[in-house]
Amino acid sequence: MIRYEHPLNERIRTMMRLEDLLHRARYFSAKSEPSDHHAALNAMFEIGELASRADLKSDLLLELERQRQLLSALRENPQVAAETLDEFLSDIVTAAADLHSQAGRIGAHLRDNEWLMTIKQRMGIPGGVCEFDLPSYHYWLNLEAGQRQRDLQVWLAPFLPIDEALGIVLRVLRDSGRSSRQVAYNGLFQLMLTANKVAQLLRITVAKDLPFIPEISANRYALNIRFLGYDIFERPKQIEHDVEFDLTFCNL
Repeated sequence: MIRYEHPLNERIRTMMRLEDLLHRARYFSAKSEPSDHHAALNAMFEIGELASRADLKSDLLLELERQRQLLSALRENPQVAAETLDEFLSDIVTAAADLHSQAGRIGAHLRDNEWLMTIKQRMGIPGGVCEFDLPSYHYWLNLEAGQRQRDLQVWLAPFLPIDEALGIVLRVLRDSGRSSRQVAYNGLFQLMLTANKVAQLLRITVAKDLPFIPEISANRYALNIRFLGYDIFERPKQIEHDVEFDLTFCNL
């Protein structure tokens, strides 16, 4: 199966973009080739730009506290595993404390480094980080892999509290929904949304062997999903087959 996720507001969209960038930064930082570390650094620059929004940190802290209060109320429920609940509540408290302890704007440590900012500016130019443009960067890329990895970990570390908080909030969001089996007749699915169908995230799961791509459009009143044929050489067209898929509405 292959899953497609579609955020329905800007806040969740930003969180998911950051989640993707943080995954890339961690992945490429752990590699050893200079090209991997170039990719890791580029991802960190994007994280710094995206995470510098003034309300991101406060949004995450408010959501963590809200989830802590909601989950704490479940302690008296005999159907809830107390040990698992306590462990998750501990994770929330730790994530909130780590995030709250961060001073200043997110990504300021990158912006305060003149050398890194020079590289970031040159990355915005096609082919702008060639060795003749940035000899000091070329020198860094030719250091031992272990040294580059240590530098990358230092630059990545201030983003980890954001990563931890995002992981918790998005996990709660994704686990909140229940899937239902649906059919897109002739490749089209439409649903009028009601008060009990309000969502912040849609998850669509389709069989991986079907060469169809869902095109999703949604607002507070209606959801429309068109399944398009996968073709990288021609403009995608709506298919004329019925497609079974799982649809999940997720909400914090």
